[in-house]
Amino acid sequence: MQVIVKKYSELNTEELYSIMELRVAVFVVEQNCPYLEIDGLDRDAVHVWLEEDGKILAYLRVMDRGVESEYVSIGRLLAAERRKGYGTRILSEGIRVAREYFGADRIYLEAQVYARGLYEKQGFKAVSEEFLLDGIPHVKMMLECD
Repeated sequence: MQVIVKKYSELNTEELYSIMELRVAVFVVEQNCPYLEIDGLDRDAVHVWLEEDGKILAYLRVMDRGVESEYVSIGRLLAAERRKGYGTRILSEGIRVAREYFGADRIYLEAQVYARGLYEKQGFKAVSEEFLLDGIPHVKMMLECD
């Protein structure tokens, strides 16, 4: 398994297609949530994924301050298969990328409530009450980096 980190301009068409295909499959189809998945923020993101034999196992994107929030942020985290440790591993890589690429001292994200424990295990703390985003319960979370 390899970790791949690329800015939008470094993605080839196959990589971009695979990323978008998986994100739509999980966030739109699997979660039965029609929303604008391609939101215009990908061009300003660093894309991070775990890959094995040409298949994406987990993915997330990292954005600098001022793109999605006032903080460096992580979004669109997903694992193609659950309960295999891919989510934990990709989140660790996302935190590393946030610190290396953007000098993050805090990292912000909006977690789906069912996955809150994944983020808490990595040190994220809730900074809001639960709220609905596209009909799915979320909570704003923050990681204070050492």
